Amino acid sequence: MALRFETARFEAAYGTAEQLPPSTTPEVAFAGRSNVGKSSLINKLCRRKALARTSSQPGKTANINFYEADGIRLIDLPGYGYAKVSGKERQRWADLIAGYFDQERSFNLVVALVDTRHNAQELDVQMLDFLREAQIPFVIAFTKADKLSRAKADQQAASLCKQFSIPRAQTVVTSATKNVGIDELRKRIEEACE
Repeated sequence: MALRFETARFEAAYGTAEQLPPSTTPEVAFAGRSNVGKSSLINKLCRRKALARTSSQPGKTANINFYEADGIRLIDLPGYGYAKVSGKERQRWADLIAGYFDQERSFNLVVALVDTRHNAQELDVQMLDFLREAQIPFVIAFTKADKLSRAKADQQAASLCKQFSIPRAQTVVTSATKNVGIDELRKRIEEACE
């Protein structure tokens, strides 16, 4: 099924799990560390410049943002691991992410974003372990591949797959800046929502 990603519109932002509306359509959630490029990737997937707010300052997505696109929901979860916010605010983000996953929802796919340039980070390992244990389908989007040569990005992706114990087929190397891997990621989302 070909989804019209360009029809995406912002629905609402929620600051606590209790506020989240019931799950009534297929849902694709985007999870990752602060500053991994979630908003940029969502904008590129939806062929829009400013659907999701981007910022050079990490930690800007402090709520769960819901977008609707052609009958499916795209869920932008707050980034985790950003050190320059208060412990209380970090805990609220963690509760919000956990609260989302604790609900009865249509978890069609989680796009777990991981920065291609770095080795496996503990918080990413924890997120992927959680998704595996909860049996929630996921794909890893290795982001910011444009910051490395193509060969280096592929080498780094292979290394991260080993570190995460994830088959390469469950990953997509992406760059929102250079449009790398975006069509493949759209296809994965479409297949998950059929």
